[in-house]
Amino acid sequence: MKLIIRNNAAEGSLWAARRIADAIRAKAARSNDPFVLGLCTGSTPIGTYAELIRMVKAGELSFRNVITFNMDEYVGLSVEHPESYHSFMHRQLFDGIDILPENIHILDGNAADLDAECAAYEAAIEAAGGFDLFLGGVGEDGHIAFNEPFSPLCSRTRVITLTRDTREVNARFFGGDPEAVPARALTVGVATVLSAREVVILAFGSRKARALRDAVEGPMSHYCTLSGMQNHADGIIVCDEAAVGELKVSSYRYFKAIEEA
Repeated sequence: MKLIIRNNAAEGSLWAARRIADAIRAKAARSNDPFVLGLCTGSTPIGTYAELIRMVKAGELSFRNVITFNMDEYVGLSVEHPESYHSFMHRQLFDGIDILPENIHILDGNAADLDAECAAYEAAIEAAGGFDLFLGGVGEDGHIAFNEPFSPLCSRTRVITLTRDTREVNARFFGGDPEAVPARALTVGVATVLSAREVVILAFGSRKARALRDAVEGPMSHYCTLSGMQNHADGIIVCDEAAVGELKVSSYRYFKAIEEA
């Protein structure tokens, strides 16, 4: 695992977009197989998605041979609801790029059998060849996707009950009312994310500082599911100066030196 530290979220978002674009182009140059990309939602990746859209519109990048799988979706929220992750992804990314509709995969939170939906999702990821790259964000308590604290690091796609803290954080998307946030969600597991050949996690702002400290300097633990990145051979956390505020000076200097070497 390594940290890429940028001055602010805008610079970090650009770095991540370029990393994704470079990976897509590199695979296209050596293989006709599709690039399999994991994606996240929330406010954190919006800058990265905006840059990817710009690249596509400028003719610098194509998603024609990219297959995507999203991290999660609320249970019981209609696909048309403005805060469903189906709606978010089309609004923030898919409607602005040249991806084929049949290559978009998002969990169905209204499936008749939610457990079967989760199992089918894992099977579809495997059938696609596994993730080439997974782009994720991190919650204030260190969770990735909806893998709340104490989620097993060996977890796979499943139904999960959201904590009160997560519902309160996400309430800003639901008129400020935590009770309006669905209580359950479908989520890929920690092991699903970490099975990707490359994982890029975005962590911006001072509110992510404690989670970043726990993930980088603390033990690998189900208390902070982001800490599973410690065991990934090609895991990258892209962060800004505000997010590294609780790291030891020696840790900060180490990661800056590694990047500049």
